[in-house]
Amino acid sequence: MSGNGSDIRKAAELPIEPDRREFFKLAAGALGTAALMPSLAGTAAGVVKKNASGIKLCAQATAKPTDDDLLFLKQMGAEYVSVGSTPDLRTAEGFMQIKKRYADAGITVWNIGNTDVHNMPEVTLNLPGRDKKIEEYKQYLRNLGQAGIYYTTYAHMANGIWNSGRAEIRGASGREFDRASPNKVGIWAGQKFYEPLSHGREYSKEEIWENFTYFIKQVAPVAEENSVRIGIHPDDPPEPILAGVPRCIFSNFEGYKRAMEIANSPNVGICLCCGCWNEGGRQLMQKDPAEMIRYFGAAKIWKLHFRNVSAPLPHFVETFMDNGYYDMYQIMKAAREVNFDGIIILDHTPTVVGGHFTEQAYGFAYMKALKNRAEAEARS
Repeated sequence: MSGNGSDIRKAAELPIEPDRREFFKLAAGALGTAALMPSLAGTAAGVVKKNASGIKLCAQATAKPTDDDLLFLKQMGAEYVSVGSTPDLRTAEGFMQIKKRYADAGITVWNIGNTDVHNMPEVTLNLPGRDKKIEEYKQYLRNLGQAGIYYTTYAHMANGIWNSGRAEIRGASGREFDRASPNKVGIWAGQKFYEPLSHGREYSKEEIWENFTYFIKQVAPVAEENSVRIGIHPDDPPEPILAGVPRCIFSNFEGYKRAMEIANSPNVGICLCCGCWNEGGRQLMQKDPAEMIRYFGAAKIWKLHFRNVSAPLPHFVETFMDNGYYDMYQIMKAAREVNFDGIIILDHTPTVVGGHFTEQAYGFAYMKALKNRAEAEARS
């Protein structure tokens, strides 16, 4: 998940509504066991827009693309984009403007993100202004629904994405995190957070769970009313605690399972950032990315962030997809096995010569090759 907002981008799904029986049938097939359905799928009467079948490769894109931006997407073969909104376009009308600009170029906007209501300390830590931020988030969901954007990513991290500097990978520069480094810092939306206590005191796990419950019980009904899916992003990095704040919910399999049960909504699911999951490693996360995909399936996982790292915690460097410790093909293979019909998008990448276009082209082509391989193996 990019800290500059460019990673929070997605778009409109096809307006075909399955009935409730069809939803549970799809969910049961994806999860592989009917016994899990009551707790994971929920019993609310929300509407989940049905996607067109098949894995959708998605590109990160700007809210105000130039003609060259659109031409580049066309040349890559990118049919879907995930967009980070600018402050002046964070209304239903602004979202429709973004959507139309891409639609005129034959590209579907899958999501439009808003950093103002993403990683909200007021919500995660019950700080002053919490209810105001929750109302702001509800309006954001309504704006998305009105604009025909039926997916958004949400993160429940109080003190941002942490790093300890940059490292070199094959001559490129990548984010590094070392638990032992005295230079660790959390960053989000221009704010910086430091140890020992980013918010003045230690918080308990119980507080974090209570605050999540308070939030999700209010926003899930609004998501259902507006047919918007909320995919919740893992903590980055998934350290058990950072600067006095526990990362106890979205930093392991059991946390996600419990969170889905609390939400109890067909409109609350998972944005599985495979980079974060690889940062934690199977020992900390309890399942690897492919196992997570097979367990929750397409009924609950709606977006995959494609990223590899050099090693699990306590020390990792974000690296090229072919250069990390995890076999990224296993992710694509698992997605194909569960009939994943959401988006897969390139996440944080090392900076290379040529900048954004070069990074996107490399990553998109790599993902496309893995997708083609998975589909070919399935056919055979």
